[in-house]
Amino acid sequence: MIKAGIIGATGYTGAELVRILSRHPEVELVALTSRSYAGEGMAGVYPSLTGYTSLTCENLSPDEVMDRAEVIFIALPHGHAVPVATRARERGLKVIDLGADWRFRNAGTYEEWYKIQHGNYELAARAVYGLPEIHREAIRSAGLVANPGCYPTSAILGLAPLLKGGYIDPSTIIIDAKSGVSGAGREARVTSLFVECNESINPYGVAGHRHTPEIEQELSSLAGEEVKVTFTPHLLPISRGILSTMYATLVRPASTEELRGVYEEFYAGEPFVHLLPPGQWPHTRWVYGSNNCHLNLTVDTRTGRVVVASAIDNLTKGASGQAVQNLNLMCGFPETTALEVPGLCP
Repeated sequence: MIKAGIIGATGYTGAELVRILSRHPEVELVALTSRSYAGEGMAGVYPSLTGYTSLTCENLSPDEVMDRAEVIFIALPHGHAVPVATRARERGLKVIDLGADWRFRNAGTYEEWYKIQHGNYELAARAVYGLPEIHREAIRSAGLVANPGCYPTSAILGLAPLLKGGYIDPSTIIIDAKSGVSGAGREARVTSLFVECNESINPYGVAGHRHTPEIEQELSSLAGEEVKVTFTPHLLPISRGILSTMYATLVRPASTEELRGVYEEFYAGEPFVHLLPPGQWPHTRWVYGSNNCHLNLTVDTRTGRVVVASAIDNLTKGASGQAVQNLNLMCGFPETTALEVPGLCP
């Protein structure tokens, strides 16, 4: 059994980690930290976990968590994971960070977009970007994994086969993405109130969302050249889910059938990425609560563009489920352990 601790356990991604890890046969949860709920049972904070965990939330220092655990999950806002992960690696622990602090190979990019100093450029350059479908072998031997953002996960999985195969002009990529309200976290804020977001949809972070450079970093690596995208996220009045619809111009004629073959080959054997049948477009409901990504695409012969749609659950494949997928790879467990569940529907 691997002993695991979660720093920041009572946010949505922390609670989702507890939900998944509570049924993981190879993991023992030994520490859940929370300042707001210190002394309260995790099942009291999230009654849905009743019968699945008896752990109490504690206001522990990072070193106290490290005294108990072999693997640390960090589920903190950006700017807080650098000293924690640095200390954990000094002590030889494996680290999976669900925030943004380690996602950029060049920490200067992080500083430019997040407006804070990083603090450990050398370790940032060695952190592995935790998208298993792209970086599986590097994740297996990693000591520090940067779990991808939710929007980047859906966009990169949707576009990777086209860029790797050289089918599209990278300068023409447009990503129109929509997320459920849980993507904003559990902290109370006006924009997340029911009466503010119900029966409405709105763009935000237009031409400046912080997931943009993360998407560009990974797409550039796949394309073998610098890629810049137009990325616009929107808030949907649903609890969970991300739907990304992506557009790009083909560099040479290709049929829908040909490109479907490219996707089938690229994702052959992938346990969580599923190309839907022709004409069946992804719904967020179909991946709700699962670690799956549903994809489909078509060629618009009239415009010479390809349209790709990608759906994930932002808290599972977009965060905590992917973190457990990374844990499984890092620890040598079957990659699908604790994650083989279909979406909840209806």
